[in-house]
Amino acid sequence: MSIKVAMISLGCPKNQVEAEHMLALLADAGCELVGDASEAQVAVVNTCGFIDSAKQEAIDSILEMAALKQQGLCGIVVTGCLAERYRQQIRQQMPEVDVVLGGGSVGDIVEAVQQAAQGKSFERYADIEKAPLGGDRLLTTPFYTAYLKLGDGCDNFCTYCAIPLIRGRLRSRPLEELVQEAQALAQSGVRELVLVAQDTTRYGEDLYGENRFCDLLRELERVEGIVWIRILYAYPDRISDELLELMAKSEKILPYIDLPLQHANDTILSAMNRRGSRADIEAVLAKIRKTLPHACVRTTFICGFPGETPEQFEQLCDFVAQQRFERMGCFAYSAEEGTPAADFPNQVDEAEKQRRTELLMTLQNTISTQLNQEMVGKTLPVLVEEYDEELGRYAGRSYRDAPEVDGRVYFTSEQTHEEGCFVDVTVTAADDYDLYGKAAE
Repeated sequence: MSIKVAMISLGCPKNQVEAEHMLALLADAGCELVGDASEAQVAVVNTCGFIDSAKQEAIDSILEMAALKQQGLCGIVVTGCLAERYRQQIRQQMPEVDVVLGGGSVGDIVEAVQQAAQGKSFERYADIEKAPLGGDRLLTTPFYTAYLKLGDGCDNFCTYCAIPLIRGRLRSRPLEELVQEAQALAQSGVRELVLVAQDTTRYGEDLYGENRFCDLLRELERVEGIVWIRILYAYPDRISDELLELMAKSEKILPYIDLPLQHANDTILSAMNRRGSRADIEAVLAKIRKTLPHACVRTTFICGFPGETPEQFEQLCDFVAQQRFERMGCFAYSAEEGTPAADFPNQVDEAEKQRRTELLMTLQNTISTQLNQEMVGKTLPVLVEEYDEELGRYAGRSYRDAPEVDGRVYFTSEQTHEEGCFVDVTVTAADDYDLYGKAAE
């Protein structure tokens, strides 16, 4: 009898890709994959352990699965970043967990599920820097969109970030392997490739001794069937003239750049071990705007980093007001064990961190609303995602909208459109996050 398995995957798209690899292994082994954990014999919780809120979400999910053990669930397997980072603590503090697989051992997911189904326990933590990066996947995204994970690990060593401690050093996948995976995804119906890694723009530096990101993009452009290529997790000091010129000439690489900046004060940037100054960041942004006049720039900032003064926070707010980012997220600083910043003096009070975060997001909401209003009257290609029968309208995404994290475009049409197709939509209204319009028929 096959084992019924439910996968609960948390965190970033990079984690989602890892979950898809595990699902493929489980399906190949004859497991029955179910969407509702209450119907499963074994629940796999693929965790994130990046910041406090992510860790709490992971713990809450594990405890939810533990409650299902009273209703017939046989076993719980915990994988992902929390499992790699907190290893023995998970089973010590949550005895309901049967199996813990570190990041280097997710290839053992079939054995883990088989053991958990029998109520047996074990832990396994192979070297994460030797774990395979590729393999078959069972997509959990809509059929027309897929993430392409360029590698794992990170060599940036920002003082606030635990990723190098959890995922290891930068490891790029071979270019030929990535192109082959993109071709297979396109043949399965994928139209949009979303490129992800801890730092996409450092692709190839470890493997080839030089940056090969533009070379990879050129090869992906040639993949028949792919219409959009979207870049996430870029790094400001790797935004080269070559990259921007390639994006400007391309019909597939979207003028969308996800560029986590984290701050705009030189003292704070230095304390974060971020390369470059505010002037350097401003120069990069000016170059992006000049080369890609219609670029959508997404960024993130950290409020309340240790030592951040009210004046430095005001400088960050002024920077955001001046730059007017199309998309922006903001996080209160989270002191992560093992990172240098966790031991820095002058830690900012939790309430003050939250206050600053809310202030910056309020500022961004105003900017986002204004920029969206400027889209009224323009016509955009939209990737159709669904039709809402109750409201009588379609929903999709433009080049300005990455899956899950950005807004959407809602539109009416006199024609019928299938999911995964592209429709030109004329924008007639906007709010802080979403656009509204009608198909240009």
